[in-house]
Amino acid sequence: QVQLVESGGGLVQAGGSLRLSCAASGRTFSFDHMGWFRQAPGKERDFVAAITDSGGNTIYADSVKGRFTISRDNAKNTVYLQMNDLKPEDTAVYYCANSRFYFGRTYQRYEYWGRGTQVTVSS
Repeated sequence: QVQLVESGGGLVQAGGSLRLSCAASGRTFSFDHMGWFRQAPGKERDFVAAITDSGGNTIYADSVKGRFTISRDNAKNTVYLQMNDLKPEDTAVYYCANSRFYFGRTYQRYEYWGRGTQVTVSS
């Protein structure tokens, strides 16, 4: 079955960096577009970044543009989210998700989800 497993979250001070990883298994990773989303307590799940199956195109939420970078290694079946200059408002559970046919910001269009990794940014 398809599995997505996030890792790399933790506690960091404002201005610091983290790199999240999402390891995929269960179907051909290089055929899937991948997305990162986040959800803070009491809030809706928000789009963060997405990358096409080949890695040739990326999109970002305005709130993270210039600070976060999404990338992928199809040989390792892994997608990454490099997060720099972190801010307290970045605190959330971060999820990765895949989609065979959809590349975009709408979380309902993604097919499978990981369980998430907690990112906490202290001020």
